Amino acid sequence: MCTKWDNDEVLQRFREYLRIPSVHPNVDYNDCVKFLKKQADLLKLTFAVYELVEKKPVVVITWEGTQPEMPSILLNSHMDVVPVYEDHWKYPPFDAHITEDGWIYARGSQDMKSVGMIHLEAVRRLKQAGIKLKRTVHISFVPDEEIGGVEGMRKFSESEEFRKLNIGFEFDESVPSESPKTFVSFNGERTARQLKITCKGEPGHAAFISNDTAGEKLSYIINKFMEFRKEERKKLDNGAQLGAVTTINLTKVEGGIQVNVLPEQLSASFDIRISPDEDHEAFETMIQGWCKDAGDKVTMEYYERNPEEKTTKIDGSEPFWNVLYKTILDMGLDINCFICPGTTDARYIRRQGIPAIGFTPILNTPLLLHAHNERLHIDEFKKGIDVMEKVLQAIADA
Repeated sequence: MCTKWDNDEVLQRFREYLRIPSVHPNVDYNDCVKFLKKQADLLKLTFAVYELVEKKPVVVITWEGTQPEMPSILLNSHMDVVPVYEDHWKYPPFDAHITEDGWIYARGSQDMKSVGMIHLEAVRRLKQAGIKLKRTVHISFVPDEEIGGVEGMRKFSESEEFRKLNIGFEFDESVPSESPKTFVSFNGERTARQLKITCKGEPGHAAFISNDTAGEKLSYIINKFMEFRKEERKKLDNGAQLGAVTTINLTKVEGGIQVNVLPEQLSASFDIRISPDEDHEAFETMIQGWCKDAGDKVTMEYYERNPEEKTTKIDGSEPFWNVLYKTILDMGLDINCFICPGTTDARYIRRQGIPAIGFTPILNTPLLLHAHNERLHIDEFKKGIDVMEKVLQAIADA
């Protein structure tokens, strides 16, 4: 059946990308790579695929600048999307159905195939207008962001292939904004650490009140974590952004054999996201102190101990941020920048000492990342291209 959208080439390219089911688990990225190769060929741009991990391709499309010796700009997005529960969707999640009033229903319409296509369409417009940019622009499409990016952007950002791109600034994802005038952007992330504390004690019969039990020690540890959590919760209640708060959550308790037997050991596992405002070394020392105070034979081990995440300055000292901010204001719009409450691939770029800003140029949109019936309105998608076209030209000529 023909629709009024069928002759809109911009929308048809977007829908073609959305219809590729690059969904976890066990993603097959081949169709994404083929689609992106076709786009690069149409734009007459250099196309490269780096497969540093088998079946985990990183695609880079390059538009060389007039001064290629200058540090380049990286526009990054990820190809993968999270799983779907089709029974909860109004339309099939990989049909890219457009309603009569202009909503595109599809997994990835917000997170984040829309942003990847906005990057490509902005470049397409600039090239078609005959504009040449000073800085080289690389448009990257990476795998596995939705499962941590370890074999995607992390591996790539640490490679010699990445170093040769000479990146000076990176754009990554934020989230669509529900505001009609103010974008959401991210300049950093909290540091994710997951740890397990094990408390050993004297086993025995549960009918007695014994000394030096694992339960007493574990109770002390859990109470300390929960007291700290309560204080951080107050910050949220007083209006702090989630990204500015250190979150602690007890996620797993293990131990014991039988209800009437005192266990030889008990353990508790915690998921922790440390705010950039926190002194990370002092925070770890505090936890070690709790373990010591709980008694003998209390130990701490990490499941994951990420390095302290870097942030990109937004205090006027970072030139690329200044250009982005001014460009947005000059359009009569605004931008609200804060610490990302979750994680994105931008953290791996910042670890290389490269400034990065998460920026999804989409306004007036309900936040439906990972949700049922993820959707994006055609008008907001096209306005996002308008914005990215102006931003990219300003940044690449900075």
